[in-house]
Amino acid sequence: MKKSILVLASLLSLYVTAQKKELQHADYALWNTIEHTTLAPNGTMVLYSLEKGEKDSFLKVKNVDGTTIFEHDRSPKGLFDYNSDYVFFTIKPWKDSITAMKSRKVKKKDLPKDSLGILNLSTNELIKISRVKSFQIPEEWSGYLAYALEEPKEASKEKEKDSVSDKKDKKAKKVSKKNGYHVVLRNLETKQEDTLKFVTQYTFAKKGQYFAYATTGQDKDSDSGVVVMNLKTNESNTIYNVKKGTYSQLGLSETGQHLAFVVDADTTKIQVRPNALYHWKEGQSKAASLVDSQNAPKGYLVSADGKVHFSKDESKLYFGLRRPPVIKDTTLTDEEIVNVEVWTYDEPQLYTVQELQLKNDTIRSYAAAIHLKDKKLVPLANSNYPEGELGDEGDANVALVRTKTPYELQSQWTGYNDYDYRVVNTLTGATETTIKKMERLRLSPKAKYAFGYSRKDTTWVTFDTRSGARKALTKNKVFFNEWHDYPDHPYSYGFAGFTKDDRSLVLYDRYDLWEFDPKTGEGNRLTQGRENKTRYRYVKLDMEERFLDPKSKWLLSSFDETTKNSGFVQYDPKRKKITTLVVGPYRFANAKKAKRSDQLLFTRESFQEFPDLRTADIDFEKVTVLSNANPQQSTYNWGTAELMNWTSLDGEALTGLLVKPENFDPNKKYPLLVNFYERSSDGLHRHRIPRAERSSINYSFYTSRGYVIFNPDVAYRVGYPGESAYDCVIPGVTSLIEKGFIDKDNIGVQGHSWGGYQIAYLVTKTDIFKAAESGAPVPNMISAYGGIRWWTGLSRQFQYEHTQSRIGGTPWEYPARYIENSPIFNIDKINTPLLIMHNDADGHVPWYQGIEFFVSLRRLGKPSWFLNYNGEPHWPLKLQNRTDFNIRMAQFFDYYLKGASKPVWMERGVPAIEKGIHQGLELLDKE
Repeated sequence: MKKSILVLASLLSLYVTAQKKELQHADYALWNTIEHTTLAPNGTMVLYSLEKGEKDSFLKVKNVDGTTIFEHDRSPKGLFDYNSDYVFFTIKPWKDSITAMKSRKVKKKDLPKDSLGILNLSTNELIKISRVKSFQIPEEWSGYLAYALEEPKEASKEKEKDSVSDKKDKKAKKVSKKNGYHVVLRNLETKQEDTLKFVTQYTFAKKGQYFAYATTGQDKDSDSGVVVMNLKTNESNTIYNVKKGTYSQLGLSETGQHLAFVVDADTTKIQVRPNALYHWKEGQSKAASLVDSQNAPKGYLVSADGKVHFSKDESKLYFGLRRPPVIKDTTLTDEEIVNVEVWTYDEPQLYTVQELQLKNDTIRSYAAAIHLKDKKLVPLANSNYPEGELGDEGDANVALVRTKTPYELQSQWTGYNDYDYRVVNTLTGATETTIKKMERLRLSPKAKYAFGYSRKDTTWVTFDTRSGARKALTKNKVFFNEWHDYPDHPYSYGFAGFTKDDRSLVLYDRYDLWEFDPKTGEGNRLTQGRENKTRYRYVKLDMEERFLDPKSKWLLSSFDETTKNSGFVQYDPKRKKITTLVVGPYRFANAKKAKRSDQLLFTRESFQEFPDLRTADIDFEKVTVLSNANPQQSTYNWGTAELMNWTSLDGEALTGLLVKPENFDPNKKYPLLVNFYERSSDGLHRHRIPRAERSSINYSFYTSRGYVIFNPDVAYRVGYPGESAYDCVIPGVTSLIEKGFIDKDNIGVQGHSWGGYQIAYLVTKTDIFKAAESGAPVPNMISAYGGIRWWTGLSRQFQYEHTQSRIGGTPWEYPARYIENSPIFNIDKINTPLLIMHNDADGHVPWYQGIEFFVSLRRLGKPSWFLNYNGEPHWPLKLQNRTDFNIRMAQFFDYYLKGASKPVWMERGVPAIEKGIHQGLELLDKE
């Protein structure tokens, strides 16, 4: 009887699975992602948005027990106030309605604008305010809201009615970016609102009940000015006014008792702007000028772009100085201006980098401090040491400044920067100590130490900021990447942070947390992960946390390198004890804590399980699932993911991902898609929703439609990246074939960028693949070596000499390596049909590499197709282009691996005259 029941249950399960739908491209629109999750400060509620099909968002507010409090459509993001009494959220127009209006050529100014929603959580009262441009609430107190309004719609219509009134309107002051917008300050309790006219900047103090704003004046005849409002006493004070002024960097101290800003009160068009820094403190009726063009340090001016802010203790004001601009001769005509680029062999920055950095260089500022007690100005950074870091939230008497200029030229081929550092006394401006040629250093929380990891020495080091004493913490210890396979110095595993008062620094090795004394260098291991290959990492629950508290328990993430299972554990620093909280065959992530309670929010996911939101107490004794973002998934044939092991041709044990259809039958033969990059097996429990991917196959989509997917890890040998890929991938594929469920005659391969290169190499060495998609590939390492990464302006040389391409030197040092690893020299051996995507705005890999590949294949008459999404970068980003790419790639693989009908575009292309009109996606009738 039992046997009959089991057979019946098994048959029923197979029947249910068989009834499930296959995913189609149109189904992407059904899937939701969870965005902008926020815990209420008191920990009793959670809000998040469900974004459906990459279009509209739906706001959800729930109690931590999972009950729904409130929902609203078209709302991508919301905020709780500090007391958890209100929710504020933006309401956007429906995206489809905007698209329809654009198709009717509706002008941008007449399109619907955003609205603001205000939900009172105690009364459930909802207030909607239309045409809101932006809004702010206080960070650590409640009771007020400020929001800026768009141009009134009535005013826009009125301007179109009659030309006479239009001429009069031109004399009236209109809201604009230059004139400012009307800002409404709302008392949430009384609902009283004050409208502040033509506001260009506005801000709340972080902790004190103050509000400040800059205005260009109530009307065209009024003065511009800066106003501070004490919302506790309802006092308003215009602390600065001038006929016309441009204001920037308006900043209140945390208490609100200090305000600083930069003003340009000159109404002429002079190129050297006479900016002045002003300061106001509680009790003063007017702000006082601290620095202007007359008393700024020689050769410097007050910057309108440098951040203005106060130290935590509010004793110091920090602002930016700048060098005078390069003066242009405005009398020259276009016919007289010579436009030539002069590239120099020994200048620190390559000209292409300079071009991209031009705007930043034009507004570059250098940090300076003013001691508010005696108004003493102390420059900290300068044009020689331009970048800086303040210590102890600005309270420390030292700052760390740096320059990369002496080493910038060599970064063209090394791929990283060394720096010279100075520890500067913020009281005097004197240099306390100098540190030469070090990589990235930063200050400890109390600024007692500068610390960092030296890749050249593979050692973590500290420098005493008072004496300059250097201490190597991890010398002769393995705190660097144990799987490092680049022709360069290895990176570290990172750090968790300092404990209170800079007493110790907690570092990571491959598995464990270690605690080191930054002064003596003595260290000890805190966790015991190496013994069972479990990786522990500190979880920062409070984003404002500055140090690890040795008196409190720490939340750590755990990851088993063998099974890829993860979880959370609790570490007790006092008892040196770990307590497992939750663990399993999932990926646990995104843990965050409420600001004013110990309530936690986190996600759990697997290949089959979407990362829905979960809440828990600090001990994980009570876990509640809050969301169910995609219930429709249960009606589709999905997939399962598992690990697969094999041995490379070099004898190295390797691991990869094997993804099978949910209705997998080991007695059947399945088409196989191989997709890989470097090492991906740690992502076993990563969930992959159906969507239009920008550069990869979508695993859920293809398994739903009967494909098996294999993602092999690759171990590289320096100088032989292509051969390394072959030695790892091909034996993985053959060992999979030996399992009996893969159709050896229908195997495809797909990858992008570095993956695209490896695929281009593989198809010159094997015919095991029946079809291949190679995205943004490099077929010619010699020409690519001399290319530019146009998004950054950097030369590509470092990539071949020291990083991912792993050649290990220049073409003149290792010409054979460049030739052996370049598919272009063996392209005549390719027998695999190829689909190539390479876009003309690619800022990573020069798109002429894709052209080289395609025209060579075309020259040889090899079946190949080339996709170029005009104006798109390294991957297509626009939804319509990503969707198109996913459709074409699926049609390509279905045709070759499943015997599906051939699409028109593969038969005859899409002629230029039809581009954007006919896509050629229709399927031809089979012969």
